[in-house]
Amino acid sequence: MVMDAPSRIASNAGFLERELEWVSRVMETRINLHYGQESRCASIEAVPMPEVQDDPSIYAGFVRHYELGLAERLAVILALLPYLRPQLLDLFLQPNERLNRGYTEFGGILGKAHGGFLPTGETLLFLAAGDDLLARFNVQQVFDRDHFFNRHNILKLETVPQGEPLLAGQLVLADETVDYLTSGELRKPDFNRDFPARLIHTDMEWDDLVLPANSLVQLRELEAWVRHESVLMNEWGLGRRLRPGYKCLFYGPPGTGKTLTASLLGKRVERDVYRISLASVVSKYIGETEKNLERIFDRAENMRCILFFDEADSLFAKRTNISDAHDRYANQEVSYLLQRLEEYPGVVILATNYRGNIDDAFTRRFQAVVHFPMPGPAERQRLWSGAFSSHSKLEEALALQQVADSYEVSGGAIMNAVRYASLMALEAGDGVIRSRDLIEGIRRELQKEGKTL
Repeated sequence: MVMDAPSRIASNAGFLERELEWVSRVMETRINLHYGQESRCASIEAVPMPEVQDDPSIYAGFVRHYELGLAERLAVILALLPYLRPQLLDLFLQPNERLNRGYTEFGGILGKAHGGFLPTGETLLFLAAGDDLLARFNVQQVFDRDHFFNRHNILKLETVPQGEPLLAGQLVLADETVDYLTSGELRKPDFNRDFPARLIHTDMEWDDLVLPANSLVQLRELEAWVRHESVLMNEWGLGRRLRPGYKCLFYGPPGTGKTLTASLLGKRVERDVYRISLASVVSKYIGETEKNLERIFDRAENMRCILFFDEADSLFAKRTNISDAHDRYANQEVSYLLQRLEEYPGVVILATNYRGNIDDAFTRRFQAVVHFPMPGPAERQRLWSGAFSSHSKLEEALALQQVADSYEVSGGAIMNAVRYASLMALEAGDGVIRSRDLIEGIRRELQKEGKTL
């Protein structure tokens, strides 16, 4: 049954109320058992979990889909508590009067803005396993690299200062997971420090794209991958032999349609396209670039989006001969990117003006390398013919075929020239696109490139 948004939220809230009651009883039971106090249940396993089998809520469906065990279910609801009912965690804020501080075994940290208790990995181990060392080792497996929490970017431990126990890290759910488990929807991320990328789109259509036939064939392969990836990798069993995801290089001079094509591909396969702001990613501080990229890849993994790295030379450039420490760290950066690209299961498009600027190791890992050449006379004629508004009219003396044959300019330059000539037509008050204005617009574009008519 498909529910509307209000019904979906109400259904989810109802189940979460029962889940909150369950975790509250688990916390009470663990505390009582830990201190040898009377308890209604002999173990936390005896506290009945809410039944998920026939429940239609998003949260119950999530539990069913991943077949969450006790420790996994506790981990998720613990990480959600600061969002849903933070006061339940106040139980862990009671002071240890003997030591005049909190109880070490409870774990947890205090946030900078959040006034309550934020659960950590140690909090989970205490609740799920108490002092049983073997049980604690088993619970720790939820933080393993190969656990689906990590592989699907659902839940992780926040990084701790060097030398401190990893389990002191805060339990953190991915933003998309929080959205999904509460409202049942995924919010599109805003541009920020943790995700320096902007959603790009276009009002143009696929038929407006003017590219050579060979380039279009390669783009259709990318489109086919998006449409059939799941069948190919899972039902056909090729996931054991093929690397995950699809990586593609767009190369060619400025203005030849690389960004437009990425936008149109996203529109065609109904995927959001995020253009990465490299200025916000690349850092002069050692290791910061890798951290910035890791946040982007982690955030994007559950979004089913296309990542578009424009002017990718600054990140994916050729490795250099090592002459100093800077070269060594720059090469480490490239090596990290190679590994992360191979592991990333989504679609990544890199764009550059010069193919030769990209490290050969990256090129070997691309499933497609698409050339965006300067348009020839026939392509330019198509671009000129479809560029003008239906509200304008061309001067009789203006021969677009002759313009296309005479001036070697990119699609971007053509549109800038059209913009100039159209503005002049509006200024004149008659809406007529004049030959002299169009030629002046072309002259300006060529001048930008250091050329003359």
